[in-house]
Amino acid sequence: MNVLVIGSGGREHTLGWKIAQSPHLTELYFAPGNGGTWEVGENINVKGSDFDGIREVVLDKKIDMVVVGPEEPLVKGITDFFKEDPDLKEVPVIGPGREGARLEGSKEFAHRFMEKYNIPTSGYKSFSEGQYDEAVDYLACLNPPYVIKADGLAAGKGVVVCKTLGEAKDTLETFFGGKFGEASKKVVVEEFLEGSEMSAFVLTDSESYKMFPLAKDYKRIGEQDTGPNTGGMASLSPVNYADEAFIDKIEEKIVKPTIAGLKKEHIPYKGFLYFGLMKVGDEPYVLEYNVRMGDPEAQAVIPRMNSDLLEAFIALSNNKLHDYTLEIKDSVCAAVILASGGYPGDYEKGKEISISVPLEDVQLFHAGTAYENGKLVTSGGRVLALTSLARNFEKALSAIYNDIDNIDFEGKYFRSDIGKEL
Repeated sequence: MNVLVIGSGGREHTLGWKIAQSPHLTELYFAPGNGGTWEVGENINVKGSDFDGIREVVLDKKIDMVVVGPEEPLVKGITDFFKEDPDLKEVPVIGPGREGARLEGSKEFAHRFMEKYNIPTSGYKSFSEGQYDEAVDYLACLNPPYVIKADGLAAGKGVVVCKTLGEAKDTLETFFGGKFGEASKKVVVEEFLEGSEMSAFVLTDSESYKMFPLAKDYKRIGEQDTGPNTGGMASLSPVNYADEAFIDKIEEKIVKPTIAGLKKEHIPYKGFLYFGLMKVGDEPYVLEYNVRMGDPEAQAVIPRMNSDLLEAFIALSNNKLHDYTLEIKDSVCAAVILASGGYPGDYEKGKEISISVPLEDVQLFHAGTAYENGKLVTSGGRVLALTSLARNFEKALSAIYNDIDNIDFEGKYFRSDIGKEL
C-alpha cells in the first residue's frame, strides 16, 4: 500500500523509518518531510496545514493511508476534511477528528473532560484576556510554584512554571499580550504537582487500545533541568521509576476512563493518544493530553517495537486493533537532541551539517534539516536526534555521546547531562 506521512520533524522521520520496514508498504511519501526522510521515502513540498494540497497528493500518488504526525493539522480538522470529501472518505487517516483533537487543542477542554470522568489531574481555573485581575487573585490563593499554560497550541512551549508570584504576573501579561497569538488569549492556571514526570502512549480505535512503553522527556533547555521549556531535548524509554504496579494504575485510573469517556461523548478516535503524567507519591496524575505520538519520545519508543507498525495502523483502520499483538524489545532506548544555538528563542538556519564518520550503534533521526544546493543544512530549532538501543542506559548514552563529536554545525547545542540522575 502507498502511505503518506504528514509532518517534517523527528517524530515523522521515526514513524516513516518504522513503516518502511513493513512488507505491507509499496511506496512511502512525506509532506513535506525533511533532510532525512528522503532516505526512506519521497518528500513532497506540501505542508500539513495545506489541506487542498494534501488532497492533490493523495489523489495523484494513489495514497491508501495517511499518518498525521503533528498536532496542528489534527486540531484544524484534517481527519474531518477527509471524511467530508467524496474522493477521500475511503482513505483512512491515523489521527483523531477535530473534536477528539480538542484534548490537546484546548487545555480548558481537557481539564473539563478529566473532571467529568474522574481522571486524576491538578486543580485549575481558566481565564480569558481581560480577566488578568481575576487570574492574579486565583494565583494568590495558591502556593508557589505556579503553573501557567496557554490554552491553545504553542509548539510545546506554552507552559511556564513560575517560582514567584511576581514572575507569574509577568507571565500572565505576556500570554494575554499575545506571546503565542490566539493560543494564549486564554490561559489555564494550575496547581503545581510535585513528583516525577513521564509520558504514556496508547494507540486506540475507540474500542480497544494497545499501550506502548513509557518514556521520560527532558523539556528544559539547560543542564540540570534549567531554563525555558522546549519541544524536548532528549527522551529515554522505559522509565525506571515506573514499575508494573504503577503502570497498572495508569491503565486503570487514566487510560481506560479516558477511552471510555471519549466513547460516552460520542467522539470517534483513531490514532495515538499521549498522556503527560506526574507520579505523585505512588499515584499517577495527568498533566496534559496530546493527540499524537510525542517528539522526541517517538525516537525512544518506536525503535523498541519488534512488531510491524504499519500492520498496527491497518488493524486500527479496520477496527481490528484487538487482534494486533504489540511486541516490544527488551532493550532500553535513549534519544538526545542536537539543537540550533539560541533555541528555543531566536536561532539562525542554513548552517551546513557535517558528519565526519559513519555512526556506530546510533540511529540518526532528522528534524530541522533540509538540502540546499546539495548540502545538508539546519532548518529548525531541534535539528537531529541521536538514538541508541542497548542493554542499559549507560551503554545507550555512551554510544550517543561518543558519536555527537562526529556531527558538527555552527551553533550546535545539546544537553550533556541526560540520564545522569539515573
